[in-house]
Amino acid sequence: MKIVVIGGSGLIGSKLIVKLSALGNEAVAAAPNTGVNTLTGEGLAEVLKGAQVVVDVSNSPSFADDAVMNFFQTSTRNLLSYEAAAGVGHHVALSIVGAARLPDSGYMRAKIAQCKLIKEGPIPYSIVHSTQFFEFVKRIADEATTENVVRLPPVWFQPIASDDVVNAVLKVATSAPLNGFIEIAGPDKFRFGELIRQQLSAFNDPREVIADPHARYFGTELSEDSLVPIGEVQLGETRFEDWLIRSAAATKTASQGA
Repeated sequence: MKIVVIGGSGLIGSKLIVKLSALGNEAVAAAPNTGVNTLTGEGLAEVLKGAQVVVDVSNSPSFADDAVMNFFQTSTRNLLSYEAAAGVGHHVALSIVGAARLPDSGYMRAKIAQCKLIKEGPIPYSIVHSTQFFEFVKRIADEATTENVVRLPPVWFQPIASDDVVNAVLKVATSAPLNGFIEIAGPDKFRFGELIRQQLSAFNDPREVIADPHARYFGTELSEDSLVPIGEVQLGETRFEDWLIRSAAATKTASQGA
């Protein structure tokens, strides 16, 4: 089966390509660095020839409100149009748990717009809503830091390993279209500050973490359950503590070898 992965050179896409290929699929990575641009349509007709499935795990190069909305709307319209012309039978997209609960976030509004276009489009589809990745936790801390203090709202957070995201997307992409969505999350829930403290401690980062109910998460205030799944959810297998130990060890080894 030919499966085209839009964003196939990124964190999720590159891992997905490896696993799809190992199962005997013709997995094709499509991204600007491979000559495929979903914003302009460049290369889409060629790469989609003979494809049965398209998996979209791409991301906007800019997170500015207007730019990110334009990216997801324009790219999705182009993809669906070219997929229809090529006879693609299944469109899979990776989205975010709780996006509809964060209307003050321009990025989340753009992801909701993307999903709306997919649901209303001509291609049978499946949408995977994921919580945030373990690999993104440090950036969250960095974005919330002012004068060596990390301020975060004391809400629930349930991140997931990127490898577990890949496994969930792999299963969906190689199955019949859901014409609906699934939600995935890590196996454990944490208070935001607790999780960030674990991350910083593992890397001997001295920053102080303070719980602030009015601290914003990438520009938006959060409620207790904004970032966690509500209702039925599929849980990943990797625990944050185990992933953190491996990541810290790998970082230490890399620094010693540098």
